[in-house]
Amino acid sequence: MKNFSKGFTLIELLVVIAIIGVLSSVVLASLNSARAKGRDAKRKAEMVSIQTALEMYRTDNNAYPSSGGSWRGAVYYGGYGTGSTGYIPGLVPTYMAVLPLDPINTPDGYLYLSDGTNYKLLSHQSPESYPAAGTKFYDPVRPTWSWKLCSAEPACSNW
Repeated sequence: MKNFSKGFTLIELLVVIAIIGVLSSVVLASLNSARAKGRDAKRKAEMVSIQTALEMYRTDNNAYPSSGGSWRGAVYYGGYGTGSTGYIPGLVPTYMAVLPLDPINTPDGYLYLSDGTNYKLLSHQSPESYPAAGTKFYDPVRPTWSWKLCSAEPACSNW
């Protein structure tokens, strides 16, 4: 009479655990890619929203909000915040409810520079991808570390 034991051997358990580990690492890698694409999409939407508010401001005031000749950010570059006197003065609360911060939670993700006639808006805190040359958000001055929106090309290309 043979004695059959019920259950799995140690080798079988280790193989199953290894397979589960490999599958979970593949899934997590694809999720991180999807999260990065989501942050990039949010960044694009926020920058376009700021651009729309700037154009409404210009329509009402015949000029863009001036940055006083220097870059303005939420914390660095003067530490202007996101309220009514934020990094783009005059937009909040009339044209936007609040000025956004970059999706990767860096407080200085968006920078603004304007002389009243033209403006340049940057997102420079290591976005997960960079726009291709000639596309809407491409910045020839900072091609590998920034996204930009500008009032008019080539007026602000060299800023």
